[in-house]
Amino acid sequence: MSSRGKREREREARAAPRGPGGGGGGSSSSSSSSSRGSSRSRREGEAERSRGRREAERDRGRREAAAEPGLALPLPVDPSRIKREPGTGSWGGSATPTGPVRVKREREPDGDSDPEPEPTVRYGRFDPEDQRSRHCPYLDTINKSVLDFDFEKLCSISLSHINVYACLVCGKYFQGRGLKSHAYIHSVQFSHHVFLNLHTLKFYCLPDNYEIIDSSLEDITYVLKPTFTAQQITNLDKQAKLSRAYDGTTYLPGIVGLNNIKANDYANAVLQALSNVPPLRNYFLEEENYKSIQRPPGDIMFLLVQRFGELMRKLWNPRNFKAHVSPHEMLQAVVLCSKKNFQITKQGDGVDFLSWFLNALHSALGGTKKKKKTIVTDVFQGSMRIFTKKLPHPDLPAEEKAQLLQNTEYQEMMVESTFMYLTLDLPTAPLYKDEKEQLIIPQVPLFSILAKFNGATEKEYKTYKENFLKRFQLTKLPPYLIFCIKRFTKNNFFVEKNPTIVNFPITNVDLREYLSEEVQAAHTNTTYDLIANIVHDGKPSEGSYRIHVLHHGTGKWYELQDLQVTDILPQMITLSEAYIQIWKRREEDETNQQGA
Repeated sequence: MSSRGKREREREARAAPRGPGGGGGGSSSSSSSSSRGSSRSRREGEAERSRGRREAERDRGRREAAAEPGLALPLPVDPSRIKREPGTGSWGGSATPTGPVRVKREREPDGDSDPEPEPTVRYGRFDPEDQRSRHCPYLDTINKSVLDFDFEKLCSISLSHINVYACLVCGKYFQGRGLKSHAYIHSVQFSHHVFLNLHTLKFYCLPDNYEIIDSSLEDITYVLKPTFTAQQITNLDKQAKLSRAYDGTTYLPGIVGLNNIKANDYANAVLQALSNVPPLRNYFLEEENYKSIQRPPGDIMFLLVQRFGELMRKLWNPRNFKAHVSPHEMLQAVVLCSKKNFQITKQGDGVDFLSWFLNALHSALGGTKKKKKTIVTDVFQGSMRIFTKKLPHPDLPAEEKAQLLQNTEYQEMMVESTFMYLTLDLPTAPLYKDEKEQLIIPQVPLFSILAKFNGATEKEYKTYKENFLKRFQLTKLPPYLIFCIKRFTKNNFFVEKNPTIVNFPITNVDLREYLSEEVQAAHTNTTYDLIANIVHDGKPSEGSYRIHVLHHGTGKWYELQDLQVTDILPQMITLSEAYIQIWKRREEDETNQQGA
């Protein structure tokens, strides 16, 4: 045999399968697969036994807890809390361990041990069960002398009125108390920690962000939002107790100076006068009287009512921190609601402001011209008859005048009308000096200028085209009567002031003779006493306003000009250039006391 044939037979022998019958290859393959299957089943069995052991341990724990009533059921084991002992090998590729695993359960807190303090702030929210709420260490940093809640509630940085807090250390306003809010940054930057929410009236400590609960802070919330009970309102006109401000200044509630921001003394005087009208004051001191009034959406006029009520409560607050009040928010509402007809920076006319303010209040409270009444009309509204007769042109011949007077158009007509105040006309002031080269200051009695309303005195009124004769007669006298003395005359060039002094008594002014005969019987009391007198001093456009007010509790008169409050003798009031007066009608019991 050649060498080539030997090599071919050797290759065939090496390539031949081992084992009998030529089936050695299939036997080897099946044995390897069976070994892999047996190892998998072994791992699955161990996992089942491990789960069974855990189930048995859990059941045994439940039975023991049920047998002993003092023990609570153990909580199910959280996989995240299972700790594997080191050195036990790896888990392998499966989700369940393949070998014996020792499970260590985290130690439960004992009943006698102190619980760990929970975080007080979660995602910026306040935990109401914070132990620090009643033990804030920063209350001694509050500086009440800098607190002023009279200004508009706006953030001093963002100028937003939403969610505003007052810093009780420096008195400034900031928005929010979150991590990036202006109040939070202020507390961290300046170490000012105590803040008051101006809307919810709750106190907070920042940056720790927990609510402060302490009864010593109640006086701060009362200054921000004073409240009055029915009994307190009833006793306002009966007591003469002085109040003491935080700086030691004493003041009478209701007799408080108003800050003149720039040129708003005309509005201050009118607001002071109205705040001393008891029925109007009592109505606005109790917010529930007007809180439920429904207004159309977007109506800004009701802001006037809210601000006037807030100002009234601040003026009569017996626990104020200072002896004066700033009407800042009230005047901003006036500027907004009057569409800038009345401004803080420009001098206005007191009578114009009074007329607009009373009508705006009446309308904002839901009143109408004829049917629906409000507290404003109940206090100030009276009625009169106006007799009007048209006059022919003065340049016409006498015969033509006589003929025109026969026409219906020139006959006298009578109209019933209501009024909020009565305008009294002054006689013309003299233009020339007397023999001593001095201007005479004329004087006129109050009853002389009241004769306009006796029903007989006629006065001519001229327009561009026509002339009229009018006379007036009162038919109903209100509980509080307002006189407006016409001191200013406007023409095309300038405004002229009449300096005539009106001589009037302080009390006991009887207006019965100015009523028509048929209505005199219906008015049992027609005697009035003065309670407020507004005075204008100086030139028409550059003058100033001050007011004389009667305090009902003490019976004394006080003069208020901006922040200055002084007492004054009643005899000095009549020497002033009176511009607006408010008179109170006597009731029967007051009349009997005066007679006695």
